[in-house]
Amino acid sequence: MTARPLPLAAPAARGVDASGVHAFLDALEAAPDIEPHSLMILRHGHLVASGWWAPYTASRPQLLYSLSKSFTATAAALAEAEGLIDFDAPVLSYFPEFEADITDPRSRAILVRHVASMASGHEGETVDEAYATDPAEPVRGFLLLPPQRDPGTVFAYNQPNTYTLAAIVQRVTGQSLTAYLRPRLLDPLGVGEALWLRDGTGREIGFSGLHAATDAVARLGLLYLDDGVWQGRRLLPEGWVARASRPHIPTAGAMGERDRQDWDRGYGHQFWMSRHGYRGDGAYGQFCLVLPEHDAVIAATAATERMQDYLDLVWRHLLPAFRPGPLPGREAADGALRERLQRLALPPAEGGPVPPGRAGDWSAAVFTPYGGVCADQPTLTEVRVTGGDGDDWTLSLTDARHRLDARFGAKEWAVTEQPLPAAVSGGWADAGTLAVDVVFLETPHRLHVTCSLTDRTFTARWGTRPLHGRSLLALRAPRGAV
Repeated sequence: MTARPLPLAAPAARGVDASGVHAFLDALEAAPDIEPHSLMILRHGHLVASGWWAPYTASRPQLLYSLSKSFTATAAALAEAEGLIDFDAPVLSYFPEFEADITDPRSRAILVRHVASMASGHEGETVDEAYATDPAEPVRGFLLLPPQRDPGTVFAYNQPNTYTLAAIVQRVTGQSLTAYLRPRLLDPLGVGEALWLRDGTGREIGFSGLHAATDAVARLGLLYLDDGVWQGRRLLPEGWVARASRPHIPTAGAMGERDRQDWDRGYGHQFWMSRHGYRGDGAYGQFCLVLPEHDAVIAATAATERMQDYLDLVWRHLLPAFRPGPLPGREAADGALRERLQRLALPPAEGGPVPPGRAGDWSAAVFTPYGGVCADQPTLTEVRVTGGDGDDWTLSLTDARHRLDARFGAKEWAVTEQPLPAAVSGGWADAGTLAVDVVFLETPHRLHVTCSLTDRTFTARWGTRPLHGRSLLALRAPRGAV
């Protein structure tokens, strides 16, 4: 289906000062540890500013990581409204075949509302242990891990909570999350492609793995901002947004000393409370910020491990840009902002053309991992450089028996679609060193590859380390088997 575009408005017409948006963009692009990929700002129901840093584009689905959780909770709300789920029922009641195996009283006392609010009673992350305990049925593996505390008394950000909620939805509906959400949420919102990672059980995992465009995140945020009503039609059950967006369990101190400020405000139903409003968020800077006090939504994707720093920049620069009424006489400022947003781009990786007279040395050169194994990507076993005709060079990565070929140039990003969407740039630091960056365009991830002609070895390191899959070919939306 073709999505109807979000209604547009000039920033000033909706009380947004373009200078504040410029200040935010300046701060983002100056932050050494933040790589912005997309930004959408909505105010009073209208899209007032949006941009994508090339080679990222508006139409591509992005790996949302834990922002997926907010979509899972929305599916659970819809299933509750249809009488398929009871948030006050024991989790075990949806898996009666585990009845004889689950004997711990705390495990048996976990309710649906506990897993929806990260309050199963476990004191830490159990995802690896749950999968190891029962790879064929991770819900059973999770329930076989006795909580250290009574359910509902302690917060722990624990993936099997959301996985279990997602498994319940898929069990009671007989559908995948995306199939269930498509007619009830995604199509009414006008969300295009949405693809969710599955595990070995065949389930969509719920706690992560959803790939959708930034536009889908903006539309979900706007739906929540408007109390579950979309264009005059109620999509979410009345009262759900209030339930999802209030703290059910305190989180103060739960995330450690780092990243305290916006992770200390409490947790709702798969939404975090913030210093301002509430949010869904995902690893490395995938955000859906819902700001009822400003009647605004901010949807963004990025690559950063400093998510608190990103939020600090939003609070410092964007919030003051939200004014109580229209700002007359700002047409020139709005136009300048629009032009800037259309030009956004990540700088290509540094590097020059092949040094004079050295093209023959590099053409068809083969490189193996420095030290025998690539520490950051052990499945990456070989790099080839081919070319030699002017600036027409190709980098070939052999990873888990698959091969990724991509052209590269020193002055721009070269985009390839097969075998997966990627962009490459880079060049020669000197006669014996080639440095190339590979950006995996449906994820937040960038791989820095450096080849040494002297010893015919390469090194590769991640800017942000992927959390799903082992091979490079897994760094794409799950349209088919990898």
